[in-house]
Amino acid sequence: MSAPRLELRGLRKRFDGLDVLADISLFVRPGEFVSILGPSGAGKSTIFKLLTGGLRADGGDILFDGAALAPGRRPFAFMPQRDALMPWRRIVDNTTLGLEVQGVPRKAARRRVAPLFAEFGLDGFERHYPAQLSGGMRQRAALLRTVVQQRDMLLLDEPFGALDALTRAAMQRWLQRIWERHRWTALLITHDVREAVFLSDRIYVLSGRPARVLAEIAVPLGHPRPDFGTPEAAAVESRLLQALLNPQSQDRT
Repeated sequence: MSAPRLELRGLRKRFDGLDVLADISLFVRPGEFVSILGPSGAGKSTIFKLLTGGLRADGGDILFDGAALAPGRRPFAFMPQRDALMPWRRIVDNTTLGLEVQGVPRKAARRRVAPLFAEFGLDGFERHYPAQLSGGMRQRAALLRTVVQQRDMLLLDEPFGALDALTRAAMQRWLQRIWERHRWTALLITHDVREAVFLSDRIYVLSGRPARVLAEIAVPLGHPRPDFGTPEAAAVESRLLQALLNPQSQDRT
């Protein structure tokens, strides 16, 4: 079994004397899709801020490929909850923004992103503005902007949380298919139990504050992933709900 790409060991964080994260330990292997599931306010987004450099931990270690994550090194491409597309930039220029920030010239950035528009269902919409796209198309554009940076790992912070139920389900299926083709190493934050089961290889369940890992649950569904609502998926969903609703009874497995 491969060594972890990302590993958190005993991560802790406090705000104004209040413990938010208490001894968070988890890992993600290369090519694995892992989710973090927990109640609102549990500190899930705080973990991402620690990974992306927005916050500094009060204790514990962040390791990437077995080495401590240096302050200036951020090998992650991050997709936030909202698409964060700039309304005055056309879609082609929104999707190249991350590359341009890294210093890639605009023409070179456009050449790199151009072959991906068809795969992301955006072929023909390169010159449109974000307001001219549906919510699902905007999220696909945001994910394209994320993955074209070719970072070592994707961080996805509830990327479909703002979408309606039908669009969200369609986007989950789309993400599952495209992940199957590319096998990115990915860490997802979600409140949605069914989404976590549908997309993930493994799921970490967090407690309320101060957050700790209640359970680590494997999703033995294989790939390509069956659709929603199978008995096997329902069994995993039941385990997750049990962990969330009865945190005192949980042992990490």
